[in-house]
Amino acid sequence: MLPARFDLSEWHRETVASESTAKTDTSVTEHLHELVLNSSDVEDFLNELAQVAARNLSEPGDEILCAITLLRHRKAATVASSSPAAEAVARLEYEFNETPSMTASTSQETVQVPEIREDGQWPEYSAALLGEGVRSVLALPFQLEGETKAALLLYSGRPNRFEERLLKFAEDFVSQTSLALRLAVRFAHYSETAANLRATLESRTVIDMAVGIIMAQSRCSQLDAFEILKTASSTRNSKLHEVATAVVNSLGQGRARTHYDG
Repeated sequence: MLPARFDLSEWHRETVASESTAKTDTSVTEHLHELVLNSSDVEDFLNELAQVAARNLSEPGDEILCAITLLRHRKAATVASSSPAAEAVARLEYEFNETPSMTASTSQETVQVPEIREDGQWPEYSAALLGEGVRSVLALPFQLEGETKAALLLYSGRPNRFEERLLKFAEDFVSQTSLALRLAVRFAHYSETAANLRATLESRTVIDMAVGIIMAQSRCSQLDAFEILKTASSTRNSKLHEVATAVVNSLGQGRARTHYDG
């Protein structure tokens, strides 16, 4: 049986110690931070976190499917899952505009559907869940920063599965993992910013080289050369850096490179 409260030492002994990145003397918080650092991207971390949640919230012979939805500003929604079965159910998050996870994320309040067959708030979504054998759902919001929203979704094939004891256990889990998720999202933002900067600098380098080539070949000013490049871009209905790349490649000296140690 699950304990009434989320016991860190017990969770560490029985679950975290079995993780490849954990040491027997590390705390749960340290393990989650290691997981953040070792994950290749935020989606990888979310899938790992969903698996940890499923292992700790399920009971023998009574599996709970777990998914995590992440909404970031100007980014496509990310849905992670704990298993192939959970992934099949979590796909429904892409197909409907109104779901328990969306409500939990935006309202920052826990949403519980004890019996899917009796739900009247999300009729089409609930019908799809029944088709996957789901009878009860629990959605809990993570405590994140700014406009970023995320929720832990728990699905069960039993009605009224998420009673007060398991509800409290799930709330404690979300509370104690929110910091690690905030770190994962922050690292993802920094990584994306660096990648965008690199792409911008590389594009700028190619354009500058193309302008220099046009100046040399046409014996014109830098402004005139840039206008020639812009006109070619408009005429061909191509992006400016694509036209610039074609100009540079026409010299047969290989791909243009920029030096950036970001």
